[in-house]
Amino acid sequence: MMFASGFTISDMAHRMARSHRALMLAAILGLGALFVVPSYAQGTKIGFVSTERILRDSKPAKAAQAKIESEFKRRDEDLQKLATTLRSEAQKLDKDAPVLSEADRIKRQRKLADMDSDLQRKRREFQEDFNRRRNEEFSAIVEKADAAIKKIAEDQNYDLIIQDAVTVSPRIDITDQVIKALGG
Repeated sequence: MMFASGFTISDMAHRMARSHRALMLAAILGLGALFVVPSYAQGTKIGFVSTERILRDSKPAKAAQAKIESEFKRRDEDLQKLATTLRSEAQKLDKDAPVLSEADRIKRQRKLADMDSDLQRKRREFQEDFNRRRNEEFSAIVEKADAAIKKIAEDQNYDLIIQDAVTVSPRIDITDQVIKALGG
């Protein structure tokens, strides 16, 4: 029997069988993918490293912090002395203000304002220099930590190592291994 479209029943049956086979193949492949993905995921070895802990607790980080503090100690002490002098001068002005002439009071206020501006500028420079120096030291530590992480990943067959996650299971945390590789 031939339909108006020019197809016979056997043509339509053949097409339906091909389409049914394609659908079955797609379904089998889809189901197969469901079983392959979990078995692959179960074989994945994942580790976690806390960069913050490395930069706080490792021997190189502690040594770098001590080195930076010693480099900036004198400048910090100078800033503290300048701040103490400024406070002392401000208290002295407050005490003397009632007996000072207008011109002397204005002169001392300008001197205090200049001292304050100088102090603020020096504090800003100090902070910028300190941060720059700290970043230099810590970036070297991060490079060494990255090398240690890569070595641990290769030696222990990790597929993925994540740094600085929001929440992590302690069983995948390898931060202590990295700190140990950095010398403690």
